[in-house]
Amino acid sequence: MPRFGAKGKGEEWLAVSVHPDRIDVAHVERRTGGRPAVQTCESYAKTGDALDTLKSIGRAVRPTRFRCSTLLSGSEYQMQQVEAPSVPRPERKAALRWKLKDLLDYPVDAATIDVIDVPADRAGSARTSYVYAISARNEQIAARMRLFRDAKFPLEVIDVPEMAQRNVARLFEESGRGLAMLAFDDYGGMLTVTAGGELYMARHTDITSEQLIDVRADVHAQTLERLVLELQRTLDHFDRQHNAVTLSRLLLAPLAADIGLEGHLAQNLDLPVQTLDLGEVLDFTGAPELRDPARQGYRLHIIGAALRDDGSGE
Repeated sequence: MPRFGAKGKGEEWLAVSVHPDRIDVAHVERRTGGRPAVQTCESYAKTGDALDTLKSIGRAVRPTRFRCSTLLSGSEYQMQQVEAPSVPRPERKAALRWKLKDLLDYPVDAATIDVIDVPADRAGSARTSYVYAISARNEQIAARMRLFRDAKFPLEVIDVPEMAQRNVARLFEESGRGLAMLAFDDYGGMLTVTAGGELYMARHTDITSEQLIDVRADVHAQTLERLVLELQRTLDHFDRQHNAVTLSRLLLAPLAADIGLEGHLAQNLDLPVQTLDLGEVLDFTGAPELRDPARQGYRLHIIGAALRDDGSGE
């Protein structure tokens, strides 16, 4: 998983996501033999600039008690599947720069790069291995690190929503089977496929949550038709690329309004579809407002970022 930083001391994670109008914060406490407990999951409207708001949040949450991560938004990075370079692991990032130089809209020397392995074909039939190359502008990474340093947050990791969604999906997986998960926010939609706790695929659509709940009949119908077509094509592609992974179902993150999306997708996909309930896998005693499905969908990625696995370092 991307880290863009150094490994820390081993405390629990505090995840922070910076948006144009707000800053989201989440802390999930892991418990031996029990469900992880969401202890903090808040959105703070910006008062002044991001630094002023983060300093104010710091006085409330005391971030030095935690290892801190921050989650990039969809406009702040690129994530692309490319063929894995045939070089020793320590040399992969340098080798990937050559592959990315024609794929970025800015000089590759101005990019910070990290790598996620795409799991190999379980049947052993694939001849080519792949990785996800994650790239962000150096200036973007430097600015985020400076923001947290000035606010006295001990930032260790800069993360991406794909891995946050993977962290949530792994809680719902069935042994030996893959799981598709679909979530929407202000930046668009994200479909991930995971199995065995690993990310096999991540695909984006520019269909936003706001577009999905548009009540105008003609717009709504066109949006749903487009979404179904994109999902059908993506899932067919996954089946061809990873035919040894059988998907159990598609989990759908709740939207702000019930538009019948679960039923519509179930009628048009060759896969069971179910709206997820984070209450099945997480304890909301410390954040009872998350029992509202719409809030779960809204906070899915910041909760996933707080579910970062200390043991694996991912």
